[in-house]
Amino acid sequence: MTSAIENLGRESRVYPPSAAFAAAANVDAGVYDEAADPVAFWERQAARLDWAEPWRTAHTWQPATVGDDGELTVPQAEWFAGGRLNAAYNCVDRHVEAGNGDRVALHFEGEPGDTETITYAELQRRVARAANALTALGVGKGDRVVVYLPVIPETVVITLAIARIGAIHSLVFGGFSAEALRFRVEDTGAKLLVTSDGQFRRGAAVPVKANADAAVAGDNAIEHVLVVRRTGDLTPDIPWTPGRDVWWHDVVDTAPDTHEAEAFDAETPLFIIYTSGTTGRPKGVVHTTGGYLTQASWSHWALFDAKPDDVYWCTADLAWVTAHTYVLYGPLSNGATSIIYEGTPNTPHRGRHFEIIERYGVTTYYTAPTLIRTFMTWFPEGPGDGWDLSSIRLLGTVGEAINPEAWVWFHERIGGSRAPVVDTWWQSESGAAIVAPLPGATALKPGSATVAIPGVTVRVVDERGDDVPRGSGGSIVIDGTWPAMSRTVWGDPERYRDSYWRPFADRGYFLAGDGAAIDADGYIWLLGRLDDVINVSGHRLSTIEIESALVAHSGVAEAAVVGVGDDTTGQAVAAFVVPGAATPTEADLREQVAREIGAIAKPKHIVVVGDLPKTRSGKIMRRLLVDLFHDRPLGDTTSLQDETVPATIAEALSGTRPRTVGPTAT
Repeated sequence: MTSAIENLGRESRVYPPSAAFAAAANVDAGVYDEAADPVAFWERQAARLDWAEPWRTAHTWQPATVGDDGELTVPQAEWFAGGRLNAAYNCVDRHVEAGNGDRVALHFEGEPGDTETITYAELQRRVARAANALTALGVGKGDRVVVYLPVIPETVVITLAIARIGAIHSLVFGGFSAEALRFRVEDTGAKLLVTSDGQFRRGAAVPVKANADAAVAGDNAIEHVLVVRRTGDLTPDIPWTPGRDVWWHDVVDTAPDTHEAEAFDAETPLFIIYTSGTTGRPKGVVHTTGGYLTQASWSHWALFDAKPDDVYWCTADLAWVTAHTYVLYGPLSNGATSIIYEGTPNTPHRGRHFEIIERYGVTTYYTAPTLIRTFMTWFPEGPGDGWDLSSIRLLGTVGEAINPEAWVWFHERIGGSRAPVVDTWWQSESGAAIVAPLPGATALKPGSATVAIPGVTVRVVDERGDDVPRGSGGSIVIDGTWPAMSRTVWGDPERYRDSYWRPFADRGYFLAGDGAAIDADGYIWLLGRLDDVINVSGHRLSTIEIESALVAHSGVAEAAVVGVGDDTTGQAVAAFVVPGAATPTEADLREQVAREIGAIAKPKHIVVVGDLPKTRSGKIMRRLLVDLFHDRPLGDTTSLQDETVPATIAEALSGTRPRTVGPTAT
């Protein structure tokens, strides 16, 4: 376990909600009192959904305890057991039945510029066809289906169809390698793989089907591969296995467009999502239906202040948990109108996102801090008059902690100094937001995700599990249970117990794996993964705090900080810096960190680079920076947004990399 994290910054700026926003907000501060009894609170939120049968028991919890054999038991949670519902019905059919079939569910924007608008009535027909096609292909309740598609309407349709028939979906990022896909196909025991002939990436059509074929070539349970024709003649050489491979347009588009949705028990598994595989074997986290949908739906409505006339855009790739909750199940369960965009932010130009916001009148824009910092490098003074962003009334961030200066830029330059920034902290394992502000009730602090949402309790604790004093840092944990929590790791319940519950089993705390600080007002400040904490001569330093200090310098557009091996101190701070309009000196940057945090946090190594290695979801792959610094093999880089970046960083390092370094602590 960890001892205290020492380098904690200070942020004094506070942004209370405007009177106008607060007056019209979906929820006010009274909701925290309403959630004093969490189970009763979540029962009320569950009632927002349509249930075919009511639940018998709202919640049961068997924590991890030491059994008669001296071993720790596997914890078990249930929410709304005995209740029966259908996730796809709640996301589609009930809105049509309520007379909202003509409401737009999705505006799709393809990378090449093709567009499509899909109403809830049309989405209902498409999901019905896909559900009938799945049944015809032999897929039924409990079967697993792996989906390896880009951000296109078919991805939404097939995901909802899988849920509709009681099967279990596992979405895989379309940029992952064949080996990464193979692992997920084999680990889930999937019966069906859904893929495409190709994908558009950074302005080019790229073949995909051969990757999919390589992934299913081994020992697995795959019976069919369902293929969407996305790139067509642009990727003509499509490998094909007769009898196994089927075209979407042959089996889905020709199927009947009506389908009776069956209701399933609330604890029926809904999806398996794999945590990052950058270290160790990826974990297939399992989420069930009733509790997950309850928290996904309510949190989208409350945190994003969802209104019937909103146009909502969460920019996450559909394979990430962010999109499961805040593109698919949350917004659709609330009858929202959403944007989905297939491509990268700078294809064919750097203002593509702003162009989309203007075209559709986006009101809510939810994206990653890394993309915000990238926009800061491209548009230091903001987009200016090039695009009309006046429709935006609320902003959100997700994926990692946001630097205060990036938060302020986002609020002022994109939100026109009027839109609150809903900074959310959560994980694949939590299923939905855990720490986040209520935009009509919470005073915001740049860089802080603020406080736990109603009905959930979080703590920042030391290595013994005791609450750290205000103004200190430690491990963030979730005290007890919550509806959207993952129930197990697929095929490995002991790993679920050991990864998340064993460290604080005596307290009943879920260990999230992130460091955090708590300030004098009880606000939470995320400090990154505990694995990313740097230990310099026994001093534990948070990378996000050093990054924030660097980005606060006017000459720094982006920064990524990692711990690298050092013969003297065990680890040293290495900062990779993307300059702004002018490149600051190393002395300037070290002084900046010393001034903001303290001398102990000053980077030993400063490397000026043109860009940072980021996934298409916007996260910085810091492990690649460590490997590049130590001149080690990089492993799988297929999830990178730009695969040329590591080579340019290696070139920048060539003149600065030390001749010898000690082992890297993790």
